[in-house]
Amino acid sequence: MTAVPAHHFYYLNNFQQALDWIGQRYADLLVEEELDFMARFPTLPRPARALFVRLVMRKGELFRTSRLDYPEIGCPASAARALPEAWITHDPVLSLDELAGLLVKPELGRTFALPTALRSARKPEQVEALRRDPAHGQARPFSHWIGHANDAALRLRVRPLCDRLRLVFFGNLNQDWSEFVLSDLGTFRYERVDFSADSRGFRHRADLDHYLRLHDCRERYHAGEPAADILPALVDALPAGGVGNPWLEHRRQRLMFQLGQSFEKDKDWDQAYAVYAACRHPGARGRAIRVLEKHQKFEQAFALLCAARAAPENEAERQQLLRIAPRLARRLGHAPQAKPGPAPAERLDLCLPEGSGLRVEGAVASHLQRDDAPVFYVENTLANSLFGLLCWQAVFAAVPGAFFHPFHRGPADLYSADFQDRRREQFDRCLALLEHDGYRDAILHTYDQKHGLQSPFVHWQYIGRDLVELALDCIPAAHLKLWCLRILQDIRENRSGFPDLIQFWPQQRRYRMIEVKGPGDRLQDNQLRWLDYCARHAMPVAVCYLQWQRAAA
Repeated sequence: MTAVPAHHFYYLNNFQQALDWIGQRYADLLVEEELDFMARFPTLPRPARALFVRLVMRKGELFRTSRLDYPEIGCPASAARALPEAWITHDPVLSLDELAGLLVKPELGRTFALPTALRSARKPEQVEALRRDPAHGQARPFSHWIGHANDAALRLRVRPLCDRLRLVFFGNLNQDWSEFVLSDLGTFRYERVDFSADSRGFRHRADLDHYLRLHDCRERYHAGEPAADILPALVDALPAGGVGNPWLEHRRQRLMFQLGQSFEKDKDWDQAYAVYAACRHPGARGRAIRVLEKHQKFEQAFALLCAARAAPENEAERQQLLRIAPRLARRLGHAPQAKPGPAPAERLDLCLPEGSGLRVEGAVASHLQRDDAPVFYVENTLANSLFGLLCWQAVFAAVPGAFFHPFHRGPADLYSADFQDRRREQFDRCLALLEHDGYRDAILHTYDQKHGLQSPFVHWQYIGRDLVELALDCIPAAHLKLWCLRILQDIRENRSGFPDLIQFWPQQRRYRMIEVKGPGDRLQDNQLRWLDYCARHAMPVAVCYLQWQRAAA
């Protein structure tokens, strides 16, 4: 028999690589069951290991051997026999619903000899009809249901264990083992970061357990379960004060905020306020003030507003407070408060023929386009990409805890309050490049050296080198620095809100940003903040209001 080349088992090699990584860095966090699995797995025959990994990479826990066609493994039933019974159940006992999940519609009809009229029905209707027959109410082995030996079923019993190991490796349950394959194929390419021996996403076993509890709460939330049922479990998910893991606590605070929104949507003002008041997620305090206002507790709302105005958490909250304050002042009979307006941006009014088939941004760009003044639709992509290219070394600095496996799109602490402080020296060096002419070559060098690598800021698919060169020719370094500084102030909030279009005049080495609004559209809060910032710093920015000119009847 010809030996199967090792490269056909790439997925098995990847899985073993992950186990080795976990063993080297997280052995002290693992429980006996996990340690036993990792020790036993490499000792099994290769076909058995390969089949196991194939099953782990598929969805669910029930499989039919007739559907497992992997030439490099050979007979799946034979490979499965070498797997421990604690990992795989052969010929599992199945309920009717579980069996129906394994059978396609024609097989269901043949297995149960459905009458002709029912065979043409939809599969859910067939299953519902079978449920009404008491003869099918008792679970039984797959072989007893099917009644022939041409097929067999397997149940994967250690899916939770494998998910825990995947969580340990990636630090989340959003990524899966396909990351290895996509990286090998070049579909996704990642920056190489130096890992120290203690570069770990989880420091204690408690971190892992708390993550899984939080994940369960999040799953229940996204499944539409009432917030009142989830909240007690969420409160218990982490002990008071957390467990010294800031990013884990941040996940809990975000879910708390979402539960507060659910209570608010249901007009349960008392519960919504209680959740917001106990939540430290950005925006929670502003929502608490709004809830008190809706609940007509104006004095309490005004007191919280005054406390917030004394120390606003960010620009978004400051903007929200400015909007709420006049309403509360009127409600309480206070003297009217002057509301400072945003710095004025240039205004463009256009009326263009309807029926071009273009979106409003495309129609305006096409109208303004000139050979000597090209227009590009960039929205948030250009400014973020220039920031990401200039500050690449700072963003991907090997800060402890920021990177702990080879498949990071960006640092794990990207949205933490101390993101910049932990990299102060690196960011200072990057921004200092803007003080002399070297920044242009530095950005283009990074573009060439890092092109295609995953980044939380650089949008390679939208930003070509020609556009980057044109932007560097026309945008002053002082303006680039202002953009970078504001992005760093609040990465989550300030990565969005940039104007839709940018127009360049290469001969004059100048530019103009243009936000486009169609009929009935209005500026969003994050757009207003960027427009105000640009206008206050004398950056050329305009808002174009487009109306459609209807063709004469």
